[in-house]
Amino acid sequence: MIRMNPLKFGIIGCSRIAKRSVIPAILESEFAELEMIGSRTVEKAKELAKELGCHKYGTYEDVMSNNEVDVVYISTPIGTHEELAKKATSAGKHVYCEKSSTYNLESAKSMVENAKQNNVRIMEGFMFRFHSQHKKVRDLIDGEKIGDLIAFNSIFGFPAFPKNDIRYTDKIGGGFLNDCGCYPVCSSRMIFNEEPLSVYYNRQSNDPETGVDIRGTSILKYKNDKVATLTYGNGNFYQANYEVWGNDGFISLDRAYSVPPDFVTRVNLQYTVENNWNGRREEIFEIKPENHFLKMIDTFCLDISGKKKSLLNFEDELLNQAKVMEAHRLSDKSHKEEWLSDIF
Repeated sequence: MIRMNPLKFGIIGCSRIAKRSVIPAILESEFAELEMIGSRTVEKAKELAKELGCHKYGTYEDVMSNNEVDVVYISTPIGTHEELAKKATSAGKHVYCEKSSTYNLESAKSMVENAKQNNVRIMEGFMFRFHSQHKKVRDLIDGEKIGDLIAFNSIFGFPAFPKNDIRYTDKIGGGFLNDCGCYPVCSSRMIFNEEPLSVYYNRQSNDPETGVDIRGTSILKYKNDKVATLTYGNGNFYQANYEVWGNDGFISLDRAYSVPPDFVTRVNLQYTVENNWNGRREEIFEIKPENHFLKMIDTFCLDISGKKKSLLNFEDELLNQAKVMEAHRLSDKSHKEEWLSDIF
């Protein structure tokens, strides 16, 4: 059993994901503790604090200046992340930042550099990575159940958000490449366990009123002729899946990204024992319900406390993800394939 004093979290932003998923996970964690709620207005912070039974609330600045706060969780529009993250790290706070971490690579570099200068940690909140279903996928791949990897395909999209949602505001990092396209980008990197060589991105549709991207597809080339095809979109039938194709088999997940803590996930495996149709076999592995937000918070707290080192380097992950996202934006402008070696 690991014993440690819980790290105290200050919340910046009263978003849906904060209220629905992250703060409940903080409250459940034995390694974290809710210290303070911060919002743009004291009234909004007070309202959420009362709902959660938290006795401390205030503005963003109040959270930053609270000497009791160890970790700042940033859940505001993407365009505000850099400024808030640097304020937090400059104040000696560790940072858990919602994804996408920021809207361009230079901003991500600045966030990470400021954290390192102040000897604190910063993590981008891709909670899905911590769900056990993905470890099962990796175990099957490493066990050569599907042979050599060939392709990764993923779709992530959902019904339309209301038009007053911040995702439609381009000047604060809106658009759905940043909001949901980032998930399959991250998962392709996770499953191939390496960084792509190039990105070709096709913005397929814009919102007619605001001009932000609402649907797109990208092709990421990896070493040894592996390829990832990713599609995201807002205003669609809900999908959150990925597929991994090998020369000897096929793995698929139906609910890869946003997984409720009471949801049983399934890893579907198909493979052959003979080189014909009758030789095909199928196995389904059920993964018991778990809270991937809780697992992420526990991992972050244990790592920064020195109690248990994470397999992930949080800062490298944030930067590598930001590089691939930047290649998408450059491809969007150039309308051609962008090689990461030419950009960085």
